[in-house]
Amino acid sequence: MTNRKIYTLSLLFLFIGLLSFKSNAQGPSPLKKYTISGKVLDDELNVPLEYATVAVQNTNDPSKVDGTVTNIDGEFEITVQEGTYTITVEFISYESKVFKNRNVNSDLDLGTILLGLGSENLDEVVVRAETTQVDVRLDKKIYNIGKDLTTAGGTVSDALNNVPSVTVDIDGGISLRGNENVKILINGKPSAMAGFGDTNVLNNLPADAIQRVEVITSPSARYDAEGTAGILNIILTQKETLGFNGSFTVNVGTPTNAGANANLNYRTEKFNLFTTTGVRYNESPGGGFFDTRYFENSSTDYSRIYEDRDIDRLSRNFNTNFGMEYFLNDQSSVTGTIFYRGGNDVDITTNNSDYFTSDAGLVLQTERRERQEEDDNSWQFALNYINNFDDKGHTLTADFQYEIDGETQATRITEDIFDNPGNIDFALIGENVNQIEDQTEILIQTDYVLPLGENSQFEAGYRGNFENEVTDYELFQEDVNSGSFILNETLTNEFDYTENVNALYTQYGSKFGQISFLLGLRLENTQLKGKIESELTDAQLEEAFGIPIDTDFDNNYLGLFPTVNLIYEVAEEENITLGYNRRINRPRGWFINPFPSRSSTNNVFQGNPNLSPAYSNAFDLGYLKRWEKLTLTSSIYYQHETDSFERIEDNVAGTNIVRTIPVNLSSNDRTGAELGLLYNPADWLRLNGSFNFFRFKTEGDYNGRSYDAENNSWFARFSSKVTLPAKIDWQTNAFYRGAAEGVQGTQEGILSLDLAFSKDIFKERATISLNVRDLLNSRKRDSYTLTDTYERDSEFQWRQGQNVTISMIYRFNQKKQRQNRRGGDEDFDEGEY
Repeated sequence: MTNRKIYTLSLLFLFIGLLSFKSNAQGPSPLKKYTISGKVLDDELNVPLEYATVAVQNTNDPSKVDGTVTNIDGEFEITVQEGTYTITVEFISYESKVFKNRNVNSDLDLGTILLGLGSENLDEVVVRAETTQVDVRLDKKIYNIGKDLTTAGGTVSDALNNVPSVTVDIDGGISLRGNENVKILINGKPSAMAGFGDTNVLNNLPADAIQRVEVITSPSARYDAEGTAGILNIILTQKETLGFNGSFTVNVGTPTNAGANANLNYRTEKFNLFTTTGVRYNESPGGGFFDTRYFENSSTDYSRIYEDRDIDRLSRNFNTNFGMEYFLNDQSSVTGTIFYRGGNDVDITTNNSDYFTSDAGLVLQTERRERQEEDDNSWQFALNYINNFDDKGHTLTADFQYEIDGETQATRITEDIFDNPGNIDFALIGENVNQIEDQTEILIQTDYVLPLGENSQFEAGYRGNFENEVTDYELFQEDVNSGSFILNETLTNEFDYTENVNALYTQYGSKFGQISFLLGLRLENTQLKGKIESELTDAQLEEAFGIPIDTDFDNNYLGLFPTVNLIYEVAEEENITLGYNRRINRPRGWFINPFPSRSSTNNVFQGNPNLSPAYSNAFDLGYLKRWEKLTLTSSIYYQHETDSFERIEDNVAGTNIVRTIPVNLSSNDRTGAELGLLYNPADWLRLNGSFNFFRFKTEGDYNGRSYDAENNSWFARFSSKVTLPAKIDWQTNAFYRGAAEGVQGTQEGILSLDLAFSKDIFKERATISLNVRDLLNSRKRDSYTLTDTYERDSEFQWRQGQNVTISMIYRFNQKKQRQNRRGGDEDFDEGEY
């Protein structure tokens, strides 16, 4: 009998027993009642087994079945009538223990019951520990990452790229179902670990720190309403084994990269100390080209500019997380953590530009060399209090986080002429750019959960996010006559940006028969404040940048965000889900800052302080079915977004500059469907595939031009894991994103292929892995852009060439994961499968 069947029958016996007990509670001559108790432990690790099942069956009347489960200390206690019973103690993946024909005529203490791992279940346990699995909740899908070989020695971004519905583009940007407006949380909260919204920071965190990823496409009212695509909640690994245990990981690779990471944990009955510390050294060559061809109606002096860009990146990072959980009593605990991330990066960008005219051809060749040095230091201090009033889910939690981040950039730019056959009068201007960014963020949150009866739950809470970012930007340009550097008053500025969000929420969930529901309502007030200090007046700023600029704005937005989540249990391994939610997309600071950031002489990005938040209404219908070796997940979804953000490119009048600026377009409709399969046909073969198709329709005008567009696109991924002779695991991951059409052009499809090999050594205390990312060197973005004044072909590759890494992890005082210990789930779990 499989573990799943044993577990299901245990729950069925428990349910039947409860009904039987209730129906016979009013018998004419009630018998005396006595208590059966005991404690269940792992026979090897000697740790408690929480949620082990205890079934008690009357031997004279087998239809009379009662039962219970063990608590966090492995203890159980059940009251039965006088009689003779067979007592069965079970835990998934462990051998059961049966006490037959025990005569209960007084209180019966079974003492300590030791359960060992079942030999017939050993292979299944390994499969569960090493493959990605999906669980469906009322408002989310939970992917237990398992042992993904292709991310060994990799980062959190690498791991996310293997999660169904999620894509990580070549710039490190994260999308959910093809939508970039996704909210990233760490352990359910915004965190400095996620880089204050800068997802590139996830490239510095080790992948093996992840326990699971929650893909929340229909977030409940508990979560922040930010993120029209939904939420990705990254849950980090936490050890629950008593004593001192941990692991060390080292990796080296090419292009030159190296790293080391330590995961340490010391747990007693009274407290738990834990730390994750790592260092990384990484070189990432990248680059691309921009081929811009100007029409006759453009104001530029050239007919074509071809720019070839090479980027050499050097990253040196250190991060550490240290914390302590102190158990005040059996019901409550306080946890304090300190997180630090430090980085020292050097980026050297070389732009070789060829200038052409329609009559003379190539007239000028230049080289622009930019060296940017960046120091980044982030701190996060967090306190968490949890009080479990009982073991039925009645809880109160309170959280406080304080985060600070300081980033200093120094950029030195030089420009030279390689060839000047057209004798062009081209000014070579050196530049020095100094930029300082200081960010602070405070989070205050409290949540209260109250079970109502057996199948209902009420929840309410408050969250306050208070964020401030100050950017001090100075640009000095070389005087061509004197050679000295002079302050550019037009571009030099200080931008003080504040975002305050206060939210109250409440939600109620219940279960009737086969239907579970979760209804919620969230009230959020958003305040976006910005103040710009500049040497120019408002009129001079508008003349310089071509858009009206409010140098002192204070915008408030009050909104209600309802959520509805339903789940219908067709059968034990089959369910249908339906979700609705309203979301908000707030413009971030760099989207609002109107002062341009330049990646080259000819290409700039400029924020828009006139941006308003975008709002969306989304519907999601899902279906899940499990067979013995196959799991199928599927969904169809629809989203309507108003005032959606779109990046618009235009040619700055009288210059060669192509400017990209975000604007509010009127609407964006997105319809899609996704299908996922997890198939384990044999112990030596495991397959995982997913397919996502979506269609979007954008309508809107900007500067008198229509940007209406309709497009279909899709992406698919496939993963296979094969166990070769000598117990060598071989994993292949393939990903393809189909071509897409935007409001101003098209983007070609992208293919990526990763390979990995792994073997356990030293009696499974260590694992050595070899992985190759982007085997075909095909992870490139090829785009075509068409405007009124020019057309452009471009290609960009964040990391050029194959990335080969060898890594080794050594574990001490650890076993492969053998328990599935529940607890700590944040949301209403009726309908958990």
